[in-house]
Amino acid sequence: MHNAGLRVLGLDWRYLAFDVHPENLREALNGARAMKFIGLNLTVPHKVIAMDLVDELDESARVWGAVNTVLFEAQESSGKWKPMRESDGDGATIRARGFNTDAEAISRAIEEDLGIQLKGAAVLLLGAGGAGRTAALKLADSGVKELYLVNRTRSKAEEIAGEIHKRSPGVVVNVDYPGKNVDLVVNATSLGLQAEDALPFDSQRFSLKKAGCAYDMIYRPAETSFLKEAARNGCKITNGLGMLLYQGAKALELWTGQPAPLEVMRTALREHIYGATSHHSN
Repeated sequence: MHNAGLRVLGLDWRYLAFDVHPENLREALNGARAMKFIGLNLTVPHKVIAMDLVDELDESARVWGAVNTVLFEAQESSGKWKPMRESDGDGATIRARGFNTDAEAISRAIEEDLGIQLKGAAVLLLGAGGAGRTAALKLADSGVKELYLVNRTRSKAEEIAGEIHKRSPGVVVNVDYPGKNVDLVVNATSLGLQAEDALPFDSQRFSLKKAGCAYDMIYRPAETSFLKEAARNGCKITNGLGMLLYQGAKALELWTGQPAPLEVMRTALREHIYGATSHHSN
């Protein structure tokens, strides 16, 4: 999606993937800085490690406690910092500035793809790992009325609940399944990546008949067993493709300083993930 976006913007840049071991992240960031990269994205497990490795944290990274986008900036003789796209970086001090574009992408994807308002909604969130934590904090920040957190390790969900009590005291948080209907169920676990995976919730404790919408952060396969089950129970469903698109579009805007060509990026993403012939729609 990034290379498709860069072509439309007429930039002679390339977006490349590098496999970096967590222990080598510091060196990789220093290498990118030395090679005058414009910026980069980080995936799990680098997002939290990078918090201590970048030179400057943007407000978004501080608030959500993870860095998924880095912008390299060069210092001018006046002392002012400028994005690398506006500098040749020669002889300048270059710093890495960390951003988080994931959190914003979660709420935007849920609201736009499912056509629901998070404000005032009751939500069941499955999973309290890295993605689950960001989702929980962002849902609370978006003004959901009730949030039910379910995780294999209960203490992890309790930890997030405590964080929400401090940040968003108006949200009612329960570390359990809801005993009533909810507007939305979100899968933030990795269950569903494999066809033989179990459902990400205990069907003895909760039925998807009690939910209006279902959102799965997984985007490959396009329809997980969780989404199939949700559709069978009459839920409106969507997968994580929108979230992937929106976090990427925001990153591209940070690097280029221009609005991202969203539809071009969406098409490129769909073709790459689901194959050129697929017109997958949720």
